[in-house]
Amino acid sequence: MTAPAPVDPATRRRRTGGWVGIAAAFVLIGVGSAALLSLADWNPRDVLDPASAGPTGTRALVEVMRAQGLTVEVARDLDAAERAVMAGPATLVITDTAPLDDATLERVAQLADDVVLLDPHTRDVRVLFADSRAAGFGDDTLTVPECGLPDAERAGPIVPGAVFTGADGITSCYPSGDGHALLVHGRDEGRLAALDARELFTNAHLADNGNAALAANLLGRLPRVVWYLPALGDGVLPDTMPTLGELTPDWVTPALALLGVSAVAAMVWRGRRFGPLVTEDLPVIVRAAETTEGRARLYARSRDTVHVADQLRHGALDRLTRTLGLGPSAAAHEIADVAAARLHTDRARVRGILLDDLPATDAELVALADALQQLETAVRLAVRPGRNPQ
Repeated sequence: MTAPAPVDPATRRRRTGGWVGIAAAFVLIGVGSAALLSLADWNPRDVLDPASAGPTGTRALVEVMRAQGLTVEVARDLDAAERAVMAGPATLVITDTAPLDDATLERVAQLADDVVLLDPHTRDVRVLFADSRAAGFGDDTLTVPECGLPDAERAGPIVPGAVFTGADGITSCYPSGDGHALLVHGRDEGRLAALDARELFTNAHLADNGNAALAANLLGRLPRVVWYLPALGDGVLPDTMPTLGELTPDWVTPALALLGVSAVAAMVWRGRRFGPLVTEDLPVIVRAAETTEGRARLYARSRDTVHVADQLRHGALDRLTRTLGLGPSAAAHEIADVAAARLHTDRARVRGILLDDLPATDAELVALADALQQLETAVRLAVRPGRNPQ
């Protein structure tokens, strides 16, 4: 019986590397699965969180109200908010109503006599304020109340964020842009108010203008404040929420198990056959211009104007980031706001060019491309007035 031939060191390293790669893949899959399973319990301190001391939190406002003798209770789910409101007269403050469906939103708005929405969405003002509408962003200038609401008149001028158009019977304060920054809906024994507090009541802006006074007037009418941050699941009753198994056919689970076993078998099979990498020349050389032209024909044939606009905007945002000296982590809306501030023009108009406007025809796409080029040229001239934009 002959002895087995010795294994070449290079072959041994390739085999070991293959098994190491398989083990690493299993570890990555496990970590990813654990991360996905934990998403349901992920509750980060975000914008307008009363426990956050960051620039977008509202801890400073909470401390100011407590210093004035008010009691502030934070509720992070619907049950806790209901218990806190039932304990006595209180102003219910709501942030981020996205987890709530329409019926739950209307029910929550009736829990307390005084309710204040600090981050209202278009759906919120439509459902709760007699079919009112969102109207974009206000002008970046000081605005006086110009309404008969005493709380707003005492607070004085502010710089609005988002604005809304109030329906008949709704008190609208702080006119700016195409709407008003504050909507107030009077009720029998209280009122319902809504305003964009992200630019007013956060730690970074509370000390500006009349922001702190307006916050104290709106939220401090009663001795207690219940600050409600809706959680996932607050808008749907647990016994009506379908499970994943109920949403999928019966054959899905065994099919997934079979695919998993097949994947493991394929990894073991291929893991024993790793060989050296081989470079190979392509039979032809494709010029970049031909690739670009081919993609352009595909876009034109499919009439995908929105995708083309996204590509044009992506390039424009990259160039504006470099021109304005912003970091690589700057978000698109931040780039638009900085560009508008540098040009001293309407922020909503610049956001429309860089983010919001969706071209539906070829003519609108061409107009958007011209607007992007003109915006880049104007920003370049504003940043470097002594240079030729060409």
